[in-house]
Amino acid sequence: MAAKTTPEYLTLLNQAVSREIQVSVQYILQHAKMEKLIRKTIPENILLDKTTYDAVGKFLKEIAIQEMKHAAAIMQRIYYLGGQATTKSDKPYIGNSISEFAKNGQKAEEEALVMYRHIIDMAGKMEDWETREMFEKIYREEEQHFFKFQEYVNFQDEPDKSGPLAVPSSEWRKIFTQDYFDLLNKAVAAEISAILQYTNQHEKASYLKLRVKNTALEAIEESNKAKVVSGLLKPIFMMEMDHLEKISERIYLLEGEATYNPDPLPQVGENADDFLKLDHEAENYALVLYRKIIEEAMKRGDSKTRHMFEEIVSQEEDHYWTFDDFLR
Repeated sequence: MAAKTTPEYLTLLNQAVSREIQVSVQYILQHAKMEKLIRKTIPENILLDKTTYDAVGKFLKEIAIQEMKHAAAIMQRIYYLGGQATTKSDKPYIGNSISEFAKNGQKAEEEALVMYRHIIDMAGKMEDWETREMFEKIYREEEQHFFKFQEYVNFQDEPDKSGPLAVPSSEWRKIFTQDYFDLLNKAVAAEISAILQYTNQHEKASYLKLRVKNTALEAIEESNKAKVVSGLLKPIFMMEMDHLEKISERIYLLEGEATYNPDPLPQVGENADDFLKLDHEAENYALVLYRKIIEEAMKRGDSKTRHMFEEIVSQEEDHYWTFDDFLR
């Protein structure tokens, strides 16, 4: 084994995974919520090409992607060390304004810095130099995130126009009922589940029994089935991140609230064949669900949501057939 490990040490590393998943989901949903907040712009913003919400939303998305990369890197290290990486997330805290986003982000980053100092210290004591170096790099990036959120904790949020003086709800908006938001949130939950499942599987290819080469062809190609499947998953889970952003953005724009809990729960499996079977099932679940959403959107006359899901279904169907090809 490259470094000493203990169950307690692997548990600590998995706590870091859970925190990274939490903030990645937290920041991407905050980014998506900007589509709702941007509607609250003060009159002067009409003269601007972009508002504060555009600027803040941009760095939230960038940080969300970086946090998911952190989660993936830590998962990979756990598998190299012979452990099993978690797909569980700590609870995200979203908020309803830029200042709340910043306060929640600052708190999350501060907690991460404390945890990661402990991990860096523990890695040194375990003589796990690779993990220590990885967390030192992550620590520097988390510190940058902390300082960025600090800049906005006292931000003067633009006034909430949802009070008594707000424009009365139009007739067409009555189609957006709670049961409709519940249906759309099933899609959000499915996308989060897929992201966690595919990310974990992609990194699990680093697990020793999945790295072993057993044939001359595998030796010549410096690859095997697990590595091939892992390569398929990276672009797919990046596309699922895009789906999560679009669906949650639509929910917020329609004055709903997006969920942050994965459903169904992510299933990782033990080998490449498991990955393919479980991912095939995940795509099948999404396709059936999204066609229901398209049908419901048509009934309600919500053409924008319908068109969005028709595009997503086309992409999910490509994912389905990709996995299906390997199962034949």
